Amino acid sequence: MADIRGSWDDRFQGVADTLSASLDSGDDVGASVAVLVDGEPVVDIWGGFADEQRTVPWESDTLTNVWSTTKTMTFLCALMLADRGLLDFHAPVAEYWPEFAAGGKASVEVRHVMGHTAGLAGWTEPLRPEELADWERCTSLLAAQEPWWEPGSASGYHALTQGYLIGELVRRITGDSIGTWFAREVARPLGADFHIGLAESEDHRVAPVIPPPPIDIEALQPSSYALRALSNPPLDASLAHQAWWRRAEIPAANGQGNARSVATVQSVIAGGGAARGVRLLSERGCAPIFEQQSDGTDLVLSTPLRFGMGYGLANEMMPIGPRACYWGGYGGSLIIMDMDTRLTVSYVMNRMESGLVGDARGANLVMAAVLGLTAG
Repeated sequence: MADIRGSWDDRFQGVADTLSASLDSGDDVGASVAVLVDGEPVVDIWGGFADEQRTVPWESDTLTNVWSTTKTMTFLCALMLADRGLLDFHAPVAEYWPEFAAGGKASVEVRHVMGHTAGLAGWTEPLRPEELADWERCTSLLAAQEPWWEPGSASGYHALTQGYLIGELVRRITGDSIGTWFAREVARPLGADFHIGLAESEDHRVAPVIPPPPIDIEALQPSSYALRALSNPPLDASLAHQAWWRRAEIPAANGQGNARSVATVQSVIAGGGAARGVRLLSERGCAPIFEQQSDGTDLVLSTPLRFGMGYGLANEMMPIGPRACYWGGYGGSLIIMDMDTRLTVSYVMNRMESGLVGDARGANLVMAAVLGLTAG
């Protein structure tokens, strides 16, 4: 069996066995898994290799691009600002960002941005991939354009745009970029090794993602929201190999971390606003997570999704607890938190599958963690 490094409580042996089996089968090349209960680590493991050639071991501090799992970090930032009375989820976005009122969006509320119902799933104006590093261009284009559908009527996954929208709200309120604010207000107090905009000095720790087969854009309906959202610019996983991508702040997609750091941050949610002696939110500040914003077939992903305030919530496709929430990233990374059991499970890897928001590998690890928790 593949060598699993790190530590785990005996009752969670199944989690280590599941990761080992995935590495043995080749489903994973390198990966890390973390399970926290009451904010305390009961599983902190890693294994495999940081490179596709399998020459560099995955280490305790290896980082990789976690794609849309980054979004959960932006959600937490927004929740914290709301808890401090600086952001109202039911207020118009234009109250904080006046230019956003253009294009008939004066009545679009912050909650629409949080729940993927704002009708801004992509850019109407053509963008080159490198322009994703141009914050002003990306945000000003979104402020100017018209929604693609009636805001609030349905979700349509804002794969890249959501990070810029939430990030600009953070900037307008605090004066800091979201990467800077997250580092100071979230990562540093928790001691979490997660980065939205990675310093060059940390590049040596990055495990390059192993891209999945490219999304078959031609198979999408030409008029579909998916085609419009995912082809401008084209969603190409190899972008994460480039230095400009790591330096930029692309808050929906370019976070660099590992399972330990993702779980450390998000265990704050499972703990009702606090973890390991650090309180970032009041108990009341966690409640908006479960305010349903949409429930139905997503206009972009064409799958049933139920969104709360940012996070995904339980539905027929995601049978989790009534006070549990989650999200995942392109290629497979996953984070899930349950406030009732105070359980947090995170999976981060370098070999990507084709799914946009997680896959069976993460689901298998979550099930193993739940079995371990109930056995105890």
